[in-house]
Amino acid sequence: MKRSALNISLKTLPAALGIAFGLAVSCGLAQAGDTDTEGFHGYLRAGVGSSSTHGPQSCYDLGGNTMKYRLGNECDSFTEFGYTKEMVKTDNGVSFVGTVWVDAYKGSSDFGDAKTGLSKAYVEAKNLDFLNGGIAWIGKRHYLRPDIHMLDLQYINMNGTGGGLDKIGAGPGKFSYAVFKDNDTNEINPTTGKVVTTNAALRQNFIYEGLPVNPGGTFDIATSIISAQGENKHNGWQVSAFHRQANVFGGGNTVGVQYGVGPGTGVGGPCCDRMGPSGSTLLGSDVTRMRIFDSLWIQPTTEFSMEFAALLQTDKSDAKGSSTWTSLGVRPVYAINTNFKLQLEIGTSKVTSATGGEDMRLTKITFAPTISAGKGYWSRPELRAFVTYAKWNDAATAAVNASNNSGPVYGSNTSGTSIGIQLETWF
Repeated sequence: MKRSALNISLKTLPAALGIAFGLAVSCGLAQAGDTDTEGFHGYLRAGVGSSSTHGPQSCYDLGGNTMKYRLGNECDSFTEFGYTKEMVKTDNGVSFVGTVWVDAYKGSSDFGDAKTGLSKAYVEAKNLDFLNGGIAWIGKRHYLRPDIHMLDLQYINMNGTGGGLDKIGAGPGKFSYAVFKDNDTNEINPTTGKVVTTNAALRQNFIYEGLPVNPGGTFDIATSIISAQGENKHNGWQVSAFHRQANVFGGGNTVGVQYGVGPGTGVGGPCCDRMGPSGSTLLGSDVTRMRIFDSLWIQPTTEFSMEFAALLQTDKSDAKGSSTWTSLGVRPVYAINTNFKLQLEIGTSKVTSATGGEDMRLTKITFAPTISAGKGYWSRPELRAFVTYAKWNDAATAAVNASNNSGPVYGSNTSGTSIGIQLETWF
């Protein structure tokens, strides 16, 4: 197994940590280990639509390592739901809590024969005195996956199967450690039936969160150390630093700085946007990702709310060169009354060419009258009608066609319109 990537990583990690600590100046993380509360909970996204191509609903995206502005621009269906229950409470107050969830995804408007999977199956031991208020756990779970909601960008995501210790009191903040086994399968020679190699990786995550740095503001840092298990595969790492500012015009603001090397970039992993889990262990230390973002939501009045996002991400490698994705978006929402909102979302993205060609550009705008459970920005369920218009340049035409779930329906066109209805809820 090649260790050059890890050797380089260990030499550069202190510098990267210093840069991350120095640059992170705004808002941060959900707590380590998405905390499942007792009861039945879940999420559902579903809808139907059509487009100016007179076929299935079309969506507008630059593909690759980017994410799209999602309001009126989701051509898929997704649900996950499950149950959390305290199984045992011992005489000394220690609580053992179990969680099981299933999920289903389909890249179209109809769940149809969507495959159902097990997304969570784990047990926690809580109220352990010797962990200073911390939690021990083992199993498969969602773990530290905050997102920029407008983009559905889980800028860090440590989901997986493993075990760890969460939220141990350590000074003014809390410390968490977890170990996961990612891509835990072997490559088999179809002729001999023997194991050729494996894509598996051992991932260690270290998190320190909740460090007070200013009134209403806290600092968090999350790192991943990834050790490849197969021959001629590469190790990697990532470090992410965040500042979270509460009570910003009734909402909150998050600024993050992230840097990853090799499999630590998340490239080739479960999704192109996610840093934290293991990406492809075929990637060497020449493959890097740097991301800086600002994610803000506000609710200055009962009726008015808004989300804002700004992002810059640069991906580099010896083989593919350097490409930068920049994005800017806003979603203002006005509640006419308790159960009816008007939503507008405008987002624009640019991706530079690694070969020196013309930049790809895409701008999307959506208007969505919405029946909602309340006036707040996060009130759900929401039953939406929408009309979406998108415009892109010639350089982006191939990417828009390639990433569209309906296929290359736009041909050489550089604009399109979609209409439809959609449900989004969590509970």
